[in-house]
Amino acid sequence: MSSYDYDFLVIGGGSGGMAASKKAASLGAKVVLFDFVKPSTQGTSWGLGGTCVNVGCVPKKIMHYSGLVGHAVHDAQKLGWKIRNEGHEWSELVDTVSNHVRMLNFRYRVGLKSGDVNYINGLASFVDNHTIEYTTKSSKEPVRVTAENILIAVGGRPSIPDIPGAKEYAVTSDDIFHRQESPGKTLCVGGSYISLECAGFLTELGYEVSVAVRSILLRGFDRQCAQKIGNIMEELGTNFIYDTIPLSITRLSNGQLEVSLRRGTGEVFTECFNTVLFATGRTADLTGLNLSAAGVNISPDGKLCVNNERTNVSNIYAVGDVCEGTPELTPVAIKAGELLAKRLYGKSSAEMNYSMIPTTVFTPMEYGTVGLSEEAAITKYGEENIEVFLTEFKTLEFAAAHRYKHAKFGDEEDIDSNCLSKLICLKTKDNLVVGFHYVGPNAGEITQGFALAVKLGATKEDFENLVGIHPTDAESFCTLDITKSSGEDWNAGGGCGGGKCG
Repeated sequence: MSSYDYDFLVIGGGSGGMAASKKAASLGAKVVLFDFVKPSTQGTSWGLGGTCVNVGCVPKKIMHYSGLVGHAVHDAQKLGWKIRNEGHEWSELVDTVSNHVRMLNFRYRVGLKSGDVNYINGLASFVDNHTIEYTTKSSKEPVRVTAENILIAVGGRPSIPDIPGAKEYAVTSDDIFHRQESPGKTLCVGGSYISLECAGFLTELGYEVSVAVRSILLRGFDRQCAQKIGNIMEELGTNFIYDTIPLSITRLSNGQLEVSLRRGTGEVFTECFNTVLFATGRTADLTGLNLSAAGVNISPDGKLCVNNERTNVSNIYAVGDVCEGTPELTPVAIKAGELLAKRLYGKSSAEMNYSMIPTTVFTPMEYGTVGLSEEAAITKYGEENIEVFLTEFKTLEFAAAHRYKHAKFGDEEDIDSNCLSKLICLKTKDNLVVGFHYVGPNAGEITQGFALAVKLGATKEDFENLVGIHPTDAESFCTLDITKSSGEDWNAGGGCGGGKCG
């Protein structure tokens, strides 16, 4: 008979916490899950499910899709459909997103109940390494409960720089997806994937969008692919202001936000926007947990150092974005949480493998990748041991329908090659593929399939021996025969998308 109230106590009702709690309960553990959403600086709050479901992956993907549909209207007209593009209604999109998210919130609550997980909508903090106390909206005094094992899965929240007006007037990804007011002319601050994804779908929805970038786009990703993303977004109408940071935000009497910005040269200038969105990084949401009472150490970066998800305290674990050095991705938190529960309550020894994890950036032309960037591969193995195979081309359907650049580039000028396919291979191991990169439509779907091959140790020859599906963008990976080191032009012609017509 356990001397604790629960076998497993989870703090955080996001993807990792939900997955771990349900798996532990299914294996016979007595489980309680605490979740409490602290409102954003603009007062936005949401239901059960964490960042991904409420203010991340799910609403982002729907808005991304809405932007793609807008471009598809142009294609439809070129392909014979008698339809008109009469513009976009932001509030209808927000209603669709919010309704879907609320449905998921409800399903998650039902899933916890049917899975024998006790869900408490309360703000939890540590008393010691086996005890937490919590408050709810209805409780007058804190309530204490004990558990043998405790999991911290509270995720992260957007960081807002400490400049005048930022916290008062700027929004983040915590706000934009459920904001009823049309964003209008928007400034996205930051070169992160969140910034580019938001800038991308807002541009495609017809808004005037600028991105203020301090240094480079998509830090940590392959440089060539990041630049490709930037070039395509510029062609589609997004304005990039490089080497620039905001200094202050002031609300004018007409409701607009006047932003003071400084270039790297020192020049200061101002511009007015309707919306300013910061996407300059995220911070682990550890404030208020009172981790010191439990003896849990926090790294200088404000995260938790873990070994196989265990913190420095033997019965306290962590998964997801709070962990130092792990990819901040929903599927990573889910997999790590489930494997942890299996080890604790299912007699499993399987550990999380944090290498070769695929991901996709959902910009207008998506970017999917698994493995090393070209720069990381060179750093790890040496430039002389790396071979890069690549091609750039235009999607067949886009070429046929004549996808145009933004009107600011002139009348009816076709976009340039919208796809980049790239394999980074290790010459000393029979051209083992150590990096897979694809920029183009449906990159998430394409990368998910190829990721298994890369994870299982596919070589360049394996890709060559695979017969492609024609005509697709993905088949380009079966016919890569130009290397970057050769100096040959890797831009393909022919008009058959990623394949060869003869």
